[in-house]
Amino acid sequence: MFQKKGWKEGDFAFASKPNGEYNDIIVGIVTGVENNNIGVNGIVINPVGLKNKVLQGKAGPQSVEILKNPKPKECIFALIYRVEFNNFTGVFDVDTNDVYKIHKNIHNIISGWVRESIPELINNVLSLPNGPERDQAKRLLKQRMDTLYDKELKKYMYSICRGLKILN
Repeated sequence: MFQKKGWKEGDFAFASKPNGEYNDIIVGIVTGVENNNIGVNGIVINPVGLKNKVLQGKAGPQSVEILKNPKPKECIFALIYRVEFNNFTGVFDVDTNDVYKIHKNIHNIISGWVRESIPELINNVLSLPNGPERDQAKRLLKQRMDTLYDKELKKYMYSICRGLKILN
């Protein structure tokens, strides 16, 4: 599913870039290819919520590894908590940078997840104690899930929420 060679314009890319002690996640579309360099246009995601959990000692070594060396398959664990994101345009050397070719659906799920503010909704449920406020946060999350147009994103989101045991 993930390749490092044979890039062309229109491919979907997953990469990371340093931001302090940890890395930010980048998902985007390849806009140009020249030798070993690819131009990528997309979003850069700073998983500040998971970084805070690690700083507070509330996350284990797997979380630290995800922050230091993000990969497409595990990055969703960095996106469960609050994130910040911005537009991104940059160039990567595919021989020296960890850049992965990803399927369009994976790109759409990750970027949709962030753009639809799913991390904040899930974080609200996870951070509240049992009671009426948490129940309200669950209702808001469920309502948001039910209004998603992208079927793959919706299916993936239901799967993650079931795994986190936040759906009743």
